[in-house]
Amino acid sequence: MKIFSEELVEKAVKELHIADLSKATIGEVLLVAQYLEKETGIPFIRMDQGSPGLPVNQLGVEAEKAALDRGVGSQYPAAAGVPELKYEAARFVKAFLNVDISARACVPTVGSVAGSYGSFIACTQRTPGKNKVLFIDPGFPIQKSQLRIIGADWVEFDIYNYRGEALREKLESMLSSGNIAAIVYSNPNNPAWICLEDSELKIIGELATKYDVIVMEDLAYFCMDFRSDMGHPFEPPYPPTVAHYTDNYIIMLSSSKIFSYAGQRMALTCISDKLFDRQFPALAERYKDAGVFGQTLIASILYMITSGCTASTQYAYAEMLRLSSDGKINFVEDTREYARRAEKMKKIFTDNGFHIIYDHDVTQQVGDGFFFTIGYGDMSGGDLLKELLYYGVSSISLSTTGSDQQGVRACTSRMCDDLYDVMAERMKAFKEDHPLN
Repeated sequence: MKIFSEELVEKAVKELHIADLSKATIGEVLLVAQYLEKETGIPFIRMDQGSPGLPVNQLGVEAEKAALDRGVGSQYPAAAGVPELKYEAARFVKAFLNVDISARACVPTVGSVAGSYGSFIACTQRTPGKNKVLFIDPGFPIQKSQLRIIGADWVEFDIYNYRGEALREKLESMLSSGNIAAIVYSNPNNPAWICLEDSELKIIGELATKYDVIVMEDLAYFCMDFRSDMGHPFEPPYPPTVAHYTDNYIIMLSSSKIFSYAGQRMALTCISDKLFDRQFPALAERYKDAGVFGQTLIASILYMITSGCTASTQYAYAEMLRLSSDGKINFVEDTREYARRAEKMKKIFTDNGFHIIYDHDVTQQVGDGFFFTIGYGDMSGGDLLKELLYYGVSSISLSTTGSDQQGVRACTSRMCDDLYDVMAERMKAFKEDHPLN
């Protein structure tokens, strides 16, 4: 039996001016869920927005307070970032990725959203004729919206059928056109939680060097592949990264998920030293500067977007990175709660006829974490999104993430203990109302 009637859902869609619910964005689904909760008082099981669901790191809060008490709020922060954060960023990258990047090439940004936005601009303008971005999908829809704003084009493919060595031929067929400026992916992946393995990152790195393409590696869910015991500073195993296989890379590290510091909008864009120092005549001509990639990105692009990052939050991030590198806080154990939630949620779904869509990496089963993907019979992703809404469960269709698979993305961040029984009851009703052949 449905929790919310079709008429009520249609009323919400109409009043919220949503053109097509089956293709609704994260924000639109969120609004529908909030509308239905307000109208009925019935709680939703929120699997839509990937907002942190753990307490904020208190040590960061205390460091930010201390910075404000010192008076840092009275001065504009340097565009390149405060020295303390840049130093700790380089040390953190060495401690947890075993990658050497100088402090000067670690640049704070107002969340990874600002980092990718500025990087897209620099990457697509650096070389005439190289103006497209290649998305290894599924991925983060906002990044394509950013390209719409700057007027850049993109190409994409769903990696579902191109894991392992099959990735090489697929990438080469697209990079050989010569017009690809950058490659973008997240690892672990939003929304599928697949993880590109070392062999695949080696392929990406080798081809990025061959075709002079910049790899933008989004590590928002850093060290959250809980299948391995990562998160011990200066000790293997380290998360796999393309930085071991090419000098053409930009790594994006966010404070939002690993430290639950999302509200302060703080991230890092870590650029390889060789790329940071490369000079591009096209950038020099456009921005009337030296055309050096790193400096142009900082002073001529990022500063125009945000005028730097909040000073006090930079000190908070620096302290959390420092304590992590010192081994005094274990952010991986803090975030392991998401894996526990995913395991319980997946079982409820699979016990009631659902299946996991992106279920394997190259050599092992996909792990449990912040996201997972589910399908139901041969139901399309858009139809499944709508049907789940009637049962008080919000999600997003995989079609909005560049996936060719039929299903939805589920986020674990807002799940809580008192909702598991509610979810089980609702999914049992869903199964009864939607019998599978």
